[in-house]
Amino acid sequence: MKDKIKILVTNDDGIDSPGIKALSQAMAKLGDVIVVAPDRQQSAVGHTLTVARPLRVTKVMRNGSLFGYAIDGSPSDCVKIAIHRLLPDKPDLVVSGINHGRNTAINILYSGTVAAATEGMLAGIPSIAISLASHDLSQDTSVAAEYAYLIAKKFVNSNLTPNFLLNVNVPSVPKEHILGIKVAKHSSSYWEDTYEMREDPFGRKYYWFAGEYCTPDDRLDTDDVALESGYVTITPVHFDFTKYDVLDKLSSFEEFNSAESNIDR
Repeated sequence: MKDKIKILVTNDDGIDSPGIKALSQAMAKLGDVIVVAPDRQQSAVGHTLTVARPLRVTKVMRNGSLFGYAIDGSPSDCVKIAIHRLLPDKPDLVVSGINHGRNTAINILYSGTVAAATEGMLAGIPSIAISLASHDLSQDTSVAAEYAYLIAKKFVNSNLTPNFLLNVNVPSVPKEHILGIKVAKHSSSYWEDTYEMREDPFGRKYYWFAGEYCTPDDRLDTDDVALESGYVTITPVHFDFTKYDVLDKLSSFEEFNSAESNIDR
């Protein structure tokens, strides 16, 4: 590892969230930190990119010094613009979080926190997404920050090829109740979606997303079960959407290639 590595810290809860403050302080023990994060809450935006309007970048000062840059865009926007415009060199590590709320199972797909780390991974940078299993913004993030530091230090010192990201989830319990770290696959948990219909003061109907999170798994090698059991979970995540076991079964579709000339036009 270099004596002083460059670390990009971002999130989806916004640059004013307590989680990103705790994370940036923890990462400062490992290297030089630059924060580039959304200027407001951007949870569950997935891998959204802003393409239909300009992006605004604002310097954020804290205690008389530069804390970072606020972007009026998505978490993915933040990492892209940081790498391509704001930083003089590509960072050695991207860490996204600390998110308030678990990012396990299907939540990985919707998460802006994970999407930001994905952008780092796609740029060939070791990347980590870290989440605390509580939506309570007053919940202490210091334990999650400690684990973020320990995992990040081990990751950058490893000889692993960064063609994946580490998705880390920390249980919302006192430090002494954490049983350790468990490397786990993502579970098959899902959301049983509902949309509550309500009325505004003018009698106009609107809908509010709700639902129940269902965890059918009971195996400790899955992220939700391990997290609920008191473990910090690490899931290596990569993006290859090909359904390999169906490739050969679709071979008959290639017959259309020879039949194209016979199609009536």
